[in-house]
This record gives sequence, C-alpha cells and structure tokens, in this order.
Amino acid sequence: MFTGIVTAIGTIIKTEDRGDMRAVIACPWDPQAIDIGASVACSGVCLTVVERGGEPGNAWFAVDISGETIARTAQNDWKEGAQLNLEPALRLGDELGGHLVTGHVDAVGRVVEIRDIGGSVRLDILAPPALAPFIAEKGSITIDGVSLTVNEVVDEESGEVRFSLNLIPHTAEVTTLGTLAQGDSVNLEIDTIARYLQRMHAVRAA
Repeated sequence: MFTGIVTAIGTIIKTEDRGDMRAVIACPWDPQAIDIGASVACSGVCLTVVERGGEPGNAWFAVDISGETIARTAQNDWKEGAQLNLEPALRLGDELGGHLVTGHVDAVGRVVEIRDIGGSVRLDILAPPALAPFIAEKGSITIDGVSLTVNEVVDEESGEVRFSLNLIPHTAEVTTLGTLAQGDSVNLEIDTIARYLQRMHAVRAA
C-alpha cells in the first residue's frame, strides 16, 4: 500500500527487453535503503525492485514491467529518459499524508486543459466511462501516483467524465505533474473506499 505522497522523481536510464521489460531507474535515494523485493510506486504503478546500486543521493534500482502493465498504463512512462513519481511502500506506523493507494492503475486519463489560477494550476482530465461512478467532488484520486482532491466533476454526453484538480506550487515542483501538457496521458487510480461503496450499492440494487 501507498499514500500518494511522492518522495522523489526518478528517471529511466535504461530499458531492456527480456520478454518483459526491465527498466533501470535513477533516483536520489540511498541504495542501502532500497530492499530487493520491495514495492515502489512508479507514477502510480506498483513495481518490485529486482536490483539496486549506486551511492547515497545517486542510486538506481531495476524493475520488471509486464506487457500487461505497459498496455494498461500511460505509454510515455516506459521510455528511456522518462521521469517517474516515486514512492516507497507504506510501513506500519508511517504517517498517512494522502489516502490509501494500491498502486494498481484503473485507467488512463487525458489532460484536456491546463490553467493558471492565482498561484496554483488547474488541471482538467478526461477519464473513460467506467470510472465515472467513482469520481466525486471533494473525493480523492491518484494521478500518476500523486494523491489529489477532485474539485469539480462534469459528466460528458459520451459517457466519459471530466474532472478538475488544483496543483499548489509545491506539488507542481516536487512531482512530474508540473510538466504536464494538454493531451498528455496520465495513470488514474480511484479511491479504494469509492470502489467498495459502488460495489455495495450494486449488490443492494440487484
């Protein structure tokens, strides 16, 4: 489990086809603090560390990424030079600063508008119809591994849902969200509580 609070930005420095893709990710962590077999959320995708190395402040770790994962996540994430939001798995006793996040991407959304509002940035994102029941005003959602609060929701005639979020300057600076452009794809994970509430409602209505 994760919280959606990003602790570093990593960069893919090498990819290799081994049937699955192996990606080597550079990061500013201490390699001795990265356990083999540990889970790391990489732009919202839970991946397992299979190698590590480097030195404190200039470390790297390797992960294997299945074809299924690549097919169901934002395609621009898995190229050499791509930057990823990194978060190590939640440890018992850690502060829950965001909301509970599983690292399982539900769908890929698309940035449809970016606007400056005061000192913040407003993002409008279009999500597929399957996610519409789970996105609510003032609810939580994870965008590329970052826990954010939904400000506004508009249901489109197509069945898709358009929702807006505000990025404060700090979030824009310490995550990759500050570099998003109109048309970019993002990984979306809905709130776990919303998932179970929808399931309960469906069972009761049946």
